[in-house]
Amino acid sequence: MNESSPDLVFALDIGTRSVVGLILEKRLKGYHVLDVYSLEHEERSMLDGQIHNVLAVAEVISQVKEFLEGKYGLLTKVCVAAAGRSLKTKRASEQIDIKGKIIFDKPSILHLELSAVQKAQFQLANETNASNYKVTDYCVGYSVIDYRLDNEPIGSLVDQRGDTASVEVIATFLPKVVVESLISALQRTNLELEALTLEPIAAINVLIPPSMRRLNVALVDIGAGTSDIAITDYGTVTAYGMVPTAGDEITEALSDLYLLDFPDAEKIKRELSTKDEVVLTDILGMETYHSKDDIVASIDNSIYSLAEKISDEILALNGKTPKAVMLVGGGSMTPGLTDKIAEHLQLPANRVAIRGIDAIKGLTFEHEYEATPELVTPIGIAIAAKETPVEYISIKVNDQPVRLFDIKKLTVGDGLLSSGQELTKLFGKPGMAMMIKFNDRVVTIPGEHGTPPILRNNGQDTELDSPLVHGDVIEIQKGASGKDATGTIEDLLDTKQFLTIYYNGDQVNIPFILYKNGEITDVQEPLADRDVIEYVPPSSVKDVITFIENKEPSFDSEGIQVFLNDQAVTLFENKTTIFINDKEASYTTPIKNSDSIKIKEDIHEDILLKTALEKVYEPANREIIVTFNNQPVHLEKDLYECFRDKELLTAYSQLRHEDKITVSKKESVSFIFQDVFSKVHIDRSNTKSKKPVLVRNNNETTFSSDIHHGDTLELNWVDIN
Repeated sequence: MNESSPDLVFALDIGTRSVVGLILEKRLKGYHVLDVYSLEHEERSMLDGQIHNVLAVAEVISQVKEFLEGKYGLLTKVCVAAAGRSLKTKRASEQIDIKGKIIFDKPSILHLELSAVQKAQFQLANETNASNYKVTDYCVGYSVIDYRLDNEPIGSLVDQRGDTASVEVIATFLPKVVVESLISALQRTNLELEALTLEPIAAINVLIPPSMRRLNVALVDIGAGTSDIAITDYGTVTAYGMVPTAGDEITEALSDLYLLDFPDAEKIKRELSTKDEVVLTDILGMETYHSKDDIVASIDNSIYSLAEKISDEILALNGKTPKAVMLVGGGSMTPGLTDKIAEHLQLPANRVAIRGIDAIKGLTFEHEYEATPELVTPIGIAIAAKETPVEYISIKVNDQPVRLFDIKKLTVGDGLLSSGQELTKLFGKPGMAMMIKFNDRVVTIPGEHGTPPILRNNGQDTELDSPLVHGDVIEIQKGASGKDATGTIEDLLDTKQFLTIYYNGDQVNIPFILYKNGEITDVQEPLADRDVIEYVPPSSVKDVITFIENKEPSFDSEGIQVFLNDQAVTLFENKTTIFINDKEASYTTPIKNSDSIKIKEDIHEDILLKTALEKVYEPANREIIVTFNNQPVHLEKDLYECFRDKELLTAYSQLRHEDKITVSKKESVSFIFQDVFSKVHIDRSNTKSKKPVLVRNNNETTFSSDIHHGDTLELNWVDIN
């Protein structure tokens, strides 16, 4: 047998009900259909677009092939399509931490997108209860839904700064078994796969050109057993779906109602599109005449059910009502179906339409064919498979062979997806962060970011979006992990802060005091995870002297020893007198900005209990300064109750060498307004017929009211009347 002309395209539409063979010729302007031959399966060898009986399907393909070879010569190559109902669509998102890093290059963003696609792959595997996940689905394409920066939508991540960056994608996958079984059936008929496409893409390519795909349109291919759905939006195909009911449901309804053999019911269903009256011959041989309207009315519920299921699936895939719906396939000619779909989707009737082969631009025919929608998909397969063919290519990824389904422009990233490499684990891990508690606020110091993986193709450095061709050898090496976080206390401080003090007449700037885990430290001290850092102003005279003298205050003379609760305490005879703003004070007296501190040291033989207590129980007493009638008043109270034998002592009691003192802390020590009157003189010479009114911080109060350091107190005399 002579071989057919190389200009001819042989295409097969291997459907659930039948196999349609098509001979197409590409011409200067468009395509010319030379022949169409269809043959139905004798048994249920196809289910939901997947071949279940390879031998039976191969037999039907052989018969179609032999018929067309009788006219056009030996056919060795064929264009076919994988059923759209086998496609699985999944949405997924991926997020990365970009704190301290700018996403500025395309590879980083592409890596993020492909990580989201791979997450969709894993979700798909989990849904099918795969116990040991392997890449069993081809990714046939994905689209970016949106990018987000710190959870806010953004047009592009290039040169953006923030804490987190994320992307959401919609990815479509095709199970490998669908393609493998298709190829097996072709091989049994001595046919080589010339080109492969997807059924929804085939129909969309001839009915919805790219310029129209920005419109939200649903394309429904209603066959015998299933109705395939594809949705376009955002300039691409965004979702695929399938309803497991189609034309056979209407045929079965006719068979049940009128006692018809299934082939006879199928014949009557088709005649409803062309005749006003049909003749029925039931299984008992009874012949009856019925009008088209009566028959359509009798199966109205079945038509309604089909329309409802198709509409519900469109809404589930699209999330909303599309702008329009196109119907193709033999089942689309079911009477009243378009009106019922429009009703369910709440669309105008003219927005749901059947599209036939007359809607395909640049197409001519050798023979006259009725402009039905049945041939749209077979013709689309032939054209799409020729113009945008899908091929297998083989590559190696880290010495492992990988086969890819070439339905789009393949990249190195596609090769990694098909190899099963877990992309999120290829990026170097970020270094460990440090959590620091700084002045009761938790601060995170991030570690260094990891580096991207090292990619080579055929020994040369490459990128994720670099083109991929048959035979490429890809090597991928995990990126280096980032270093753990490091830093010093200085990194936490915006600016150094000071308290200005006049010390013995000299102005001194006393910096705030740094504590690391309770110990005084400096700004150059290195940080460690979970450190507690405090940065506080100096609070007492002791803090000032410690900074200026670079040591804690001490006495230099010989000392005497006393015992506080059996603890030996050495005291010195050197008496240091502290004055704040010319008022006598102590080491624990609070200070504020611009205070004047003077230190006077005298040798004294008097050793006070207060001095001993401050060595062990500092502070020994509580002191506050308040303003009373515009005059500062210094108040103090002992914090401890002390006995020498049975003698009750005060903080200013004299001590002797070897004294043994019993010390117990008082439960509560506070100051009340009345304490002020032990320190001030009240002139009552002109208070007759007047009563006292006590005021604290501009609010009237009582003698027993608590007072605190810094309070402003007043005593006013008002007429009793």
